[in-house]
Amino acid sequence: MTDADELRRRTRELLAAHPPADTERLDFLRARFDAGLAWVHFPEGLGGLGLPRSLQVVVDAELTAAGAPDNDPRRIGIGLGMAAPTILQYGTEEQKARFLRPLWTGEEVWCQLFSEPGAGSDLAALGTRAVREGDDWVVNGQKVWTSSAHVARWAILIARTDPDVPKHRGITYFVCDMTDPGVEVRPLRQITGEAEFNEVFLTDVRIPDSRRLGEVGDGWRVAQTTLNNERVAIGGRRLPREGGMIGPVAGTWRERPDLRTHDLHQRLMKLWVEAEVARLTGERLSQQLVAGQPGPEGAGMKLAFARLNQEISGLEVELRGEEGLLYDDWTMRRPELVDFTGRDAGYRYLRSKGNSIEGGTSEVLLNIVAERVLGLPAEPRTDKDVAWKDLAR
Repeated sequence: MTDADELRRRTRELLAAHPPADTERLDFLRARFDAGLAWVHFPEGLGGLGLPRSLQVVVDAELTAAGAPDNDPRRIGIGLGMAAPTILQYGTEEQKARFLRPLWTGEEVWCQLFSEPGAGSDLAALGTRAVREGDDWVVNGQKVWTSSAHVARWAILIARTDPDVPKHRGITYFVCDMTDPGVEVRPLRQITGEAEFNEVFLTDVRIPDSRRLGEVGDGWRVAQTTLNNERVAIGGRRLPREGGMIGPVAGTWRERPDLRTHDLHQRLMKLWVEAEVARLTGERLSQQLVAGQPGPEGAGMKLAFARLNQEISGLEVELRGEEGLLYDDWTMRRPELVDFTGRDAGYRYLRSKGNSIEGGTSEVLLNIVAERVLGLPAEPRTDKDVAWKDLAR
């Protein structure tokens, strides 16, 4: 019996024991996790079976055909795409057992406390401090652009634990309880009128050392696992043809011949081809992930994702003319996730402006591609060996 056949057998056993029509959604998701069918490439006991990542599609196809519920992956994307792989690689056995199951089932939402007002693109220059007091770390500082912080139970957090060494070497990685005293979340109103992300203030927040990921001072290396996975999660999602931003524009073109011009046709065709190239490249990247952790190639996908979203949404507004300028939802909403579907062209145009910032600015990603993918000489960095406390700020 092949691994695929064994997965089909296990999936059908799960469905027989927990019929989706008669089982509460959360109960089904918990049972799926316990059966090792949540993410089959994870170890046994942690929602997986230690099988190749490529076999996940076998499970997903069986469950979709049976009408089984999913875990609403867009809602918990930060947990699935960033926190989980980091916990799996650097967490203790106790941390893996505590966090991974409710993360995957969606019982506990996660957010990411990385960027700061004074350390956005230069993340390693962050100034949030964590000072050791016995078995705890006392954290003080401010984070910004934190998606889902207003609904999150847990956060992945990096903080400076040693200001006397160069900036990349004095950082430690923690898991922060967003319900702890001293954690304050404030909404940031965006150009769309929404506040899907936030600024977070940390005042004397006590984090037990048992919630540290990796070694003290090794947080930058741990964070690279998170960042590489984040870029793939943002820019490397598997999509059907005309999935993503190109779909609504192509649909409008077919349905509204009155809006067509020769110039717009040429631009649409160019962007359609580029979107298809990006989609197929994403498929290739997904296949490479079967062999291990994502590398710097994900930065290229995220770059393409941001540029295409902005150019395509701009074309959509221009194609629709006056209609494209309409945007009637300026209320101060607090959505749990970014949703480009079911919204009008004006929203997509405005929201896509953030794509070249979130998950690493395009300027930083260009450096990553140049240095780590193409092997070009690194930019001069005069602060590389200077203690963080001596840096100009």
